[in-house]
Amino acid sequence: MPAVHKVLVVGGGVAGTAAAIFLAEGGVEVRLVEQKPEVSTIGSGITLQGNALRVLRQLGVWEQVEDHGYGFDTLGLRAPDPAGTLIVEMPDARTGGRDLPATVGMPRPELARILIERAQGLGATLSFGTSLVSFEQDDDGVDVVLGDGTTDRYDLVIGADGLHSHVRSLMGIDVRPAATGMAIWRVFTPRPASITRTDLFYGGQSYIAGYCPTGRDSLYAYIVEDADAANFTLTGPERVAKMRELSTAYHGPWDDIRPLITDEREVNYTFFEAHTVEESWNHGRVVIIGDAAHSCPPTLAQGAAQSLEDAAVLAELLLSAGELSPELWASFRARRFDRAREVVEASVQLGQWLLEHNRDADVPGLMGRISARVGVPA
Repeated sequence: MPAVHKVLVVGGGVAGTAAAIFLAEGGVEVRLVEQKPEVSTIGSGITLQGNALRVLRQLGVWEQVEDHGYGFDTLGLRAPDPAGTLIVEMPDARTGGRDLPATVGMPRPELARILIERAQGLGATLSFGTSLVSFEQDDDGVDVVLGDGTTDRYDLVIGADGLHSHVRSLMGIDVRPAATGMAIWRVFTPRPASITRTDLFYGGQSYIAGYCPTGRDSLYAYIVEDADAANFTLTGPERVAKMRELSTAYHGPWDDIRPLITDEREVNYTFFEAHTVEESWNHGRVVIIGDAAHSCPPTLAQGAAQSLEDAAVLAELLLSAGELSPELWASFRARRFDRAREVVEASVQLGQWLLEHNRDADVPGLMGRISARVGVPA
């Protein structure tokens, strides 16, 4: 018998929809609320490492992800020289197992659609345009008030509402993501035939320039540089011009991407941020997961994977335990806290080495250590 029978999930991102799927499939009554009015139809791409794919297979959506994404098993390193010279093409770690690709790139909105439709198909109730306003809990349940004015009582509330989590604030946890000093420009474009995997260019005018194929006809490209708040004031066309100008330092396949960075494209600019909630992720019958509990820069492409792992572990424990006990929460923390914190710290460290122009940094060692850690199921 599961530890819970009726659960409210706050947040319709990767962590929230995954938790809703697992619990609904296990026979739990699930309501998922998302403050956005609908599934976003815009956005960039997402890089899913093998350990993320392993959870997506558990969720029953791997075949759809495979159909709508772009899988590959190698990683290229290129020089920031006039030819974009390929230095090395290396096998990437297949952290989800030998029967899954090392990496899949796909459009973020497509992944969101797949997960939401899967949750609805299993009977989860989804409400868009509303979120959690307040809650009061006792030993037996949680009384909630939602933004649409409705009230209800649940056995458990799962806060999966992202970096700037309102649930986290309502729990009294005063932790916020901190900027790391780097920022990233992203653009979603058609995929030139020359691009069949991720290549990374280190150095040159910026710290990193890279791209990831996200489908037969799409990719997202990105450039990482020093954070500058003034860039948030740029208009859409100014952002396009800025990213095109930065891209002129890189060649090879970048010469095929550059003409596709046009005014009708949406260029996104965000700071790298990171945090880990050190205290318990649950306060009684309210728990946070995913970016609400921990976040990292995309230097290791582990953000979505760690969110999916949170949902998988939490759902496994809830469905296999007879009650919400201190032992359940201790087990959840034991399986998730150190692992997530290690990924966050390693992701930040990679960026810090770049900021410091540290040529002696053991990047292969760090990446190998994280790959070995996440290659073992959480």
